Amino acid sequence: MTAPFFERLADRIERVDSVVSVGLDADRSRLPDHLLEKDLPQWAFNRRIIDETHEYAACYKPNAAFYESADGWRALRETIAYAKGKDVPVLLDAKRADIGNTTRQYAQLLDEVDAITVNPYMGRDSLQPFLDREDKGVFVLCRTSNPGGADLQDLELASGEAVYERVAALADLWNEHGNVGLVVGATAPEELESIREQVPDLPFLVPGIGAQGGDAEAAVEHGLADGVGLVNSSRGIIFAGEDEGEAFAKAAGDAARRLQRRLNQYRGSD
Repeated sequence: MTAPFFERLADRIERVDSVVSVGLDADRSRLPDHLLEKDLPQWAFNRRIIDETHEYAACYKPNAAFYESADGWRALRETIAYAKGKDVPVLLDAKRADIGNTTRQYAQLLDEVDAITVNPYMGRDSLQPFLDREDKGVFVLCRTSNPGGADLQDLELASGEAVYERVAALADLWNEHGNVGLVVGATAPEELESIREQVPDLPFLVPGIGAQGGDAEAAVEHGLADGVGLVNSSRGIIFAGEDEGEAFAKAAGDAARRLQRRLNQYRGSD
């Protein structure tokens, strides 16, 4: 039987001494010109990025939005297989959830990847097919890093808690198989700290480091549960060499290494 996702992630983190998640948001409009003639430009791009970053990556996080086409899904499947060949887990940032048969279909995405992000807005039954996959990671959106996240997530409930606090509490209840984590952005470090106090055992996926300017120290201090968690950078790594032509991938590797070292300052790693 396959080991639980967070157990496998812990092994990966220890092996490469890194909590860096590399976001593979392969925006076709930003790919190097010399790759556009390839059969699958996004796959050609991701392969080179993976070659240069895998030794610093605890995980790869492709965002499904960049692969919503026939060629895009082909490129994504090739990317997933290649990452797994490098022994790096893949977290699909899909933010899926629905009801009944629809959410069961969405949950089949977990046949392809190691973990997924999900949206809790429709409640537990919309997430149950994901939660039932004991060996897969399920990261529940809690407090996101975008400015508009406060529109709903900060609203105060009759109980006095904010919506994002209720989501964290529910996710803790849903964690019957030890496969649930939270998505908590690095751009709100005080809330990151308060959520960690509320749910000490749930690993976090912390986006917002890099292009969004999130707090790296808070991301490490509060994002990890017993050393397990992920701090994500997408554009800040994969497009670090956007203006460097064929040297784009080396620049991405350098950016991944810098982020690994920056985060490890706060992890107490060498």
